[in-house]
Amino acid sequence: MALLQIGFLGATGETGSSIFNGLISSPQASDFHITALVRPSSLSKPANQALKSHKNVSLRTLDLTASPEELTSSLQGIEILISAIGATDQLSQIQLATAAKAAGVKRFIPCAFITVIPPGGIHLLRDQKQEVYNHIFQLGLSYTIIDVGWWYQISLPRVPSGKLDAVAGIVTPGIAGDGNVLSGLTDLRDIGKYVARIIQDERTVNKWVFVYNELWSQNAVYDLVEKRLGEKIDRTYLSEKDLLARIESPGEGPHALFVKVPAQYMRSWGIRGDNTPEYAKYLGYVTSKELYPDLEFTSFEKYLEDALEGRIKPVYEELRAQFEASREA
Repeated sequence: MALLQIGFLGATGETGSSIFNGLISSPQASDFHITALVRPSSLSKPANQALKSHKNVSLRTLDLTASPEELTSSLQGIEILISAIGATDQLSQIQLATAAKAAGVKRFIPCAFITVIPPGGIHLLRDQKQEVYNHIFQLGLSYTIIDVGWWYQISLPRVPSGKLDAVAGIVTPGIAGDGNVLSGLTDLRDIGKYVARIIQDERTVNKWVFVYNELWSQNAVYDLVEKRLGEKIDRTYLSEKDLLARIESPGEGPHALFVKVPAQYMRSWGIRGDNTPEYAKYLGYVTSKELYPDLEFTSFEKYLEDALEGRIKPVYEELRAQFEASREA
């Protein structure tokens, strides 16, 4: 049987590496050939070269600034195209989608992979993604949009002893609203498991899929950590007015990334309650619980134990200092 030809853009990023690892370790791995698509200038980087050490994985250069003809050529032979492109490069997927259509790609998985948020002014990044989705729809290109909830990896609070500092959330500190709003959480390490199932599932063609492991409120997370560590955590509650002040504060570029965007997320999942299966279904999503009730995932309690045992790799290490600086500004 011919291998399913997967093209993968962004395989070494935070989300991308989880998806890649999930694909190569899944029971379906022997059915895939993965072509990691990398910028010509990044081809020789050790992280990209290391991808080739895995069975049925090859590298191919792809320049998103190239001509339409060159982009189309770079995607020849790809059946499923997965994009886990960086947050600041979302709109470059517009020309990628055009090339995918011209190259005969059968299904495009654009870079969604965030919480459930409605488009139209709630969140800057979500609205950029919608521009990409709208272009896909105009092309008539088959797609699956996968949103994954809020990561476990950015959900833990700091504690007085500092035991969780290395893996504590790096976004806006504090608790949104009254802290009792439920939100779908997912272990970053599990995302690839879901994607491996989704890309081989005809039920997900031209569908929106909401992937999540468990539902937690911020207060419940704090309660769990306090009980497990025996430490009292200071709880700073942020009203919608507090968050809107950050969202509406002047500044672009790094300020938007480190101040506005985190506050937009918190308002969405912590006050509006967008990131739930009920609201996702209202928007037209199908959930991972409906599709794959048999899929084994990591519980949040197990994740906390892994964090305390040093088995969790911190995320966004290069950005952590910049997030810290934004808190002090």
